[in-house]
Amino acid sequence: MTSEAVAGLPSVRQRITAFIEHRSVQRILLALILINAVTLGMETMPALMAVAGPAIHLLDKTILAVFVLEILLRLYAHRLAFFKDAWSVFDFAVVSIALLPASGPFSVLRALRVLRVLRVLTFVPSMRKIVGALMQSLNGMLSIAMVLGLVYYVAAVMVTKLFGEAFPEWFGSLGASLYTLFQVMTLESWSMGIARPVMEQFPYAWLFFVPFILIATFTMLNLFIAVIVNAVQSMHDEEHKAEHDAGQATQQQLLLQMQQLQQELQQLRHELKQPTAE
Repeated sequence: MTSEAVAGLPSVRQRITAFIEHRSVQRILLALILINAVTLGMETMPALMAVAGPAIHLLDKTILAVFVLEILLRLYAHRLAFFKDAWSVFDFAVVSIALLPASGPFSVLRALRVLRVLRVLTFVPSMRKIVGALMQSLNGMLSIAMVLGLVYYVAAVMVTKLFGEAFPEWFGSLGASLYTLFQVMTLESWSMGIARPVMEQFPYAWLFFVPFILIATFTMLNLFIAVIVNAVQSMHDEEHKAEHDAGQATQQQLLLQMQQLQQELQQLRHELKQPTAE
């Protein structure tokens, strides 16, 4: 085989990359992730583990070995570029946690093996879009959280001074007031459990609780939703813009080709109309 033929062949890294990114391989890995999710759930069932425990552990270790092999192949294929991709780093961290020893100081972290199920995010494009939208909306959500924290602090100081002596268990300190207000925000027994008992001693307490719920629960929650929806819409618009730009580029290229073809036809007609020399 000549050197030119050898140069034309794909390298080992290129072959490994093509193998890992092949659609069939990706589907197999996705199926293994889902199967692994089922096995991790089975490990929480003592009755089932008493019957099929060894088989479940063997299947779990086999799937983990496949995941480790996949990560090693990707590391070999992409080298340092592997760690420039956030999703690749996420896969590496999740699989590394699963390799921690089952005993000793790291035994508690073994419970994090269930994070392997989250690897499905890297294989389903629609899920990756949602996660990407959440990451893009972090700045807006952080601003809303700061506003909400300010509202919480002001409200906690108010209720501590207003209701702290009468209801020390709920509003006796700033920390207790913050926790109670969080319960009120979630609408968990806020009326019969907290507001109405307070109103028995302070009839006008509803003037605090109702506006607080309107601001902290409905307004802020809708702001969080609006920021996330806006981020998803922005990603959707960017994708459509890219597709539209690609379509316009293709149309322009076809138009230029048609114009060039017309010019060639006109030139050919002009040459045919000229009288040939004898």
